[in-house]
Amino acid sequence: MTTSKQFMVRAAARNNAEWCAAMSRSHGLVSEFGPEAWAAPARTPQYYPDAVTLVPGVDPAGLAARIDTTAPGASVKDSFADLDLTAAGFQVLFEAQWIHRPATAPAISSDLAWEVADAPDTLRAWALAWDDEEGNADLFRPELLDDPATFVLAGRAPGGQVVAGAVASRSGQVVGISNVFASDGGPDAAWPVVLEAVHRLFPDLPVVGYEHGADLETAVRHGFEPVGPLRIWLHG
Repeated sequence: MTTSKQFMVRAAARNNAEWCAAMSRSHGLVSEFGPEAWAAPARTPQYYPDAVTLVPGVDPAGLAARIDTTAPGASVKDSFADLDLTAAGFQVLFEAQWIHRPATAPAISSDLAWEVADAPDTLRAWALAWDDEEGNADLFRPELLDDPATFVLAGRAPGGQVVAGAVASRSGQVVGISNVFASDGGPDAAWPVVLEAVHRLFPDLPVVGYEHGADLETAVRHGFEPVGPLRIWLHG
């Protein structure tokens, strides 16, 4: 891995950990950043890890001791894909790639109007569109709007309904993108409006995130480059 890719992976991992911390705070949970990893001692919201490593070579036993492995669903984001957590009762859930896109305008523009959700009703409309009737819209609580580094991006159709979007999380050196969706057309339809919004909000910041499988292939089509592997470990 080149020095520039190593730098970008560390920046992406830190950015993602800050986003996980923000989501945890919105649910009233306390978490802590250490020199090697971010971790929450109580179970985090659904789909969010209990720990994210920030540097390579973290001690597996010490990391596992910082989270609650007695509650079902405990997970760790192994940001450098270099841990073995099997002795602590974890198994690999999936592998993915950190992705990076330079701070450039998207090649394809979107015909959707976009906005940053800044009120509970707008956030609720976004969450319902993101959820697509899966029953998890309450994951995104109004308290999330209090976080100054979090930007919920909503793409609206001409009729006003939210049909695409993502979450942008700003940190010092990058802006991270997660929860990319579109009601019709999937990520291929969502990325143009998301990248347009991000470029207008943060024209000088590179964009990072992580994807795997078909979603990784889609991100690459929209100008992202894979820069390093990660693993998600699930306890149980």
